[in-house]
Amino acid sequence: MILKTFRWAFAVTALGLAAGVLYDGWAAFGIVAILAVLEISLSFDNAVVNAGILKKMNTFWQKIFLTVGVLIAVFGMRLVFPVVIVAVTAKLNPYDAVQLALTDKDRYQQLVTDAHPAIAAFGGMFLLMIFLDFIFEDRDIKWLAWLERPLAKLGKVDMLSVCIALVVLLITAFTFATHAHQHGGAHADKAQTVLISGVAGLITYMVVGGLSGYFENRLEDEEEREAQQSGGTDSPVKLAGQAAFFMFLYLEVLDASFSFDGVIGAFAITNDIVLMALGLGIGAMYVRSLTVYLVRQGTLDDYVYLEHGAHYAIGALAVILMVTIQYQINEIITGLVGVILIGWSFWSSVRRNKQLAAAEGATETDSVPVP
Repeated sequence: MILKTFRWAFAVTALGLAAGVLYDGWAAFGIVAILAVLEISLSFDNAVVNAGILKKMNTFWQKIFLTVGVLIAVFGMRLVFPVVIVAVTAKLNPYDAVQLALTDKDRYQQLVTDAHPAIAAFGGMFLLMIFLDFIFEDRDIKWLAWLERPLAKLGKVDMLSVCIALVVLLITAFTFATHAHQHGGAHADKAQTVLISGVAGLITYMVVGGLSGYFENRLEDEEEREAQQSGGTDSPVKLAGQAAFFMFLYLEVLDASFSFDGVIGAFAITNDIVLMALGLGIGAMYVRSLTVYLVRQGTLDDYVYLEHGAHYAIGALAVILMVTIQYQINEIITGLVGVILIGWSFWSSVRRNKQLAAAEGATETDSVPVP
């Protein structure tokens, strides 16, 4: 099962490492391997959240996610996206931006770094909305009940998550503008860019998430009507058609938001766009394969708190992205926060399963008639 699910990831790893050696020797081999590990560690929570969405989609759209989605993730976000950012921010045509990335790597790195506030604001707001909508929803299964119960009650207030996200964005932009003013105003114009990019991230979430939610609800209503007419039992709805398409778009935007920190963090290791694309691309393949593995194994159903841990990791990543607009945070910290939260939720799930098994065993023992 593992070999079948991860076979493409293994193949891409071999090809990517070999390409790195051919491109720039054995030093490049090490850089590509480190970048792949960095991407996997930063994106494990992405795989868990993706799995929660992907399990709702039918087999066809799961295959689309693994084929077209991989091309978008590997080539689009890890190779094309940084070049497009440079082209837009430096007002260059795409050809010149590629030439700059290949011939003047230090200048290219500087331009991507200059664009970081806008990138972090967009991705941070998108991820923050995912986290807020999750914690404000009343769920049957609660992980940190002492926290999630009162938050679920607060969630009954309409548009609360949007209001909180906008307040966070305003505070971030105001802090950025104040700091720029105190230091000579070198980045004063970027405070407006942060505000605009953050609002764009919020709008993107509301449009893509809203459309996917609308079609998902409509599909569920149709399935329910058909079940009532046929007298059949309700079964889990597998998204198809428009619902699955917009859910696919939602997944791609989600992946893009997760990849921002990986792309920016990769510059701490190398400013060579080819090595960056190879390393992050390998990592992205493992994240995709892990997503499918979690779906096919039913891991999220067996370990019910994993999804909670992943969403808390998303919330932490959103905050980190917003903070990195002004302050530098080591990528190791970013990766560890996600790993710790997901590890904690996994451990909590294992404890819950043991407690349930013990309770069932006790019940069966009590029900056995005494001879």
